[in-house]
Amino acid sequence: MSSSSTLTKGLDMLRLMGQYPHGAPAAVFAKESGLPFSTAYRLLNTLIEAGFAEFEPATKQYRIGLQVFELSQKISASRGYDGAVLPVLKELSRVTYESCLFSVRDGTDTVTVHTVDGPEFRQTTDPGDRLPLHVSSMGKAILAALPAEEMREVVAELHLEARTVHTITDQDELLAQLEAARVEGCVYQREEVDLGMNALATAVRSPSGAVLGAVAIAAPLFRADQDGLLVHRQALADAVQRLAATLPAA
Repeated sequence: MSSSSTLTKGLDMLRLMGQYPHGAPAAVFAKESGLPFSTAYRLLNTLIEAGFAEFEPATKQYRIGLQVFELSQKISASRGYDGAVLPVLKELSRVTYESCLFSVRDGTDTVTVHTVDGPEFRQTTDPGDRLPLHVSSMGKAILAALPAEEMREVVAELHLEARTVHTITDQDELLAQLEAARVEGCVYQREEVDLGMNALATAVRSPSGAVLGAVAIAAPLFRADQDGLLVHRQALADAVQRLAATLPAA
């Protein structure tokens, strides 16, 4: 096995471990990765030696190590997420009484960077969660904020798989939704990520026009539907404007 192949498999294993933040046995990682148990076991122990994984003897479970947390904190700080994003999300949540989130694009996915729960209901997304761009309101907002040609190119690359029965999986329907969002300046999503939840999002763009991420207000449907979220449209726009002025340009 070449060193590059081993490295790739090790990184894939690390990503898989991220799906089990509380840990799992080696057999689970072997099954989920499709690797022979001996290979998965060797990769897990290599990650432990490097400080990227930990092993709990009492439960015989492997989990991501603090070295990964340290690296993520350095990335977050260097991109201005820690100092700029959280205060804005907290203020937006205080004003709207709803949960608020900030995500960034990574290829054809969004990665949630920060979340702030509303005072009464916890949102269903956590920092580090990854979703395809076509699923969430933030992903759609990011797509809609791209130059038209680039937006269509990225949409063409997406595997439009359904997360729920309400997820848009038709390319023409998705493009129509994005074109409407380009006019409206925000995107509404209803039960496409989780049943019973809906969200309103707007992209954050630097003064030069670079898409830096997106902010969303999320709520359970029994608490606020589309009309209820649209009431907070100006507060969302104000939050996005603050972030656009403070986040480092991409």
